[in-house]
Amino acid sequence: MEIVAILDGITMGGGAGVSIHGSFRIATDKTKKPQVFATPEVLIGLHPDAGASYYLSRLPGYLGKSFSCFCHSIVTRLFPWETSSLFLALPHSMLYIKYYETDSVLLIEEQLGKLATKDFSVMDTFLARFGQTANLSERSVLHRMSMLNKCFGHATVEEIINTLESEAARTKDEWCFSTLGKLREAPPLSLKVSLRSIRKGRFQTLEQCLDREYRMTLQAISRQISTDFCEGVRARLVDKCFPPKWDPPCLEQVSEDMVDAYFALPNAYDPGLELPSKLREAIV
Repeated sequence: MEIVAILDGITMGGGAGVSIHGSFRIATDKTKKPQVFATPEVLIGLHPDAGASYYLSRLPGYLGKSFSCFCHSIVTRLFPWETSSLFLALPHSMLYIKYYETDSVLLIEEQLGKLATKDFSVMDTFLARFGQTANLSERSVLHRMSMLNKCFGHATVEEIINTLESEAARTKDEWCFSTLGKLREAPPLSLKVSLRSIRKGRFQTLEQCLDREYRMTLQAISRQISTDFCEGVRARLVDKCFPPKWDPPCLEQVSEDMVDAYFALPNAYDPGLELPSKLREAIV
């Protein structure tokens, strides 16, 4: 069965995960304002989940690292045509997304109900009638790919921050300063966990990513390693008394053992996430 997801306005967190893994994605020009596509979990002491380490790790260059793990794009408002261009860079079998005017959505929904087909090519042809060419704005992050790759093409959070600081001092680029500001707001442990998650996701199937992210989330909510998730929810969503008090408070105090604990293999008492893979076609 083919699934058509309509990204009509703010698409964040679980909404991003639910919509992005289907067959077709439609980004609209909701009220002519910027479209928001975000995975902001790291800002509350968690990590990008719902398969985010799978699809974001497959974006061009190191865009996935910056988009999901390191916050500058988490709060950047993307215009719908930027959103569609961003994900059109992925393999067609993985992701299909186009830009549509909001006025077309009701007509698309009505006509889809009458289409009565499960044929991908038929639906592809049908949706193409309504889609528009995606044009990037001058402020699009896709115009900064050279600098983004230079800053985020490192194996550690420390190296990424050092490169951003060097580029900020050299170029006085506001993007570098803004990105550094968001990095410093995020919990150090979540930054390191998210970086490793994205690096692992590039070499795993969707099922493997979902299972691993599930176990990572169990570790985060268990509070055995850190209370960052509870603190992030309390400070940012409940009490809204910024800034949260992260534990550990700095990158230097985040040990490899702490990060390793989030990626521990399941044991006999924790078989992992059971997915109904046999009931659908595998996504590769």
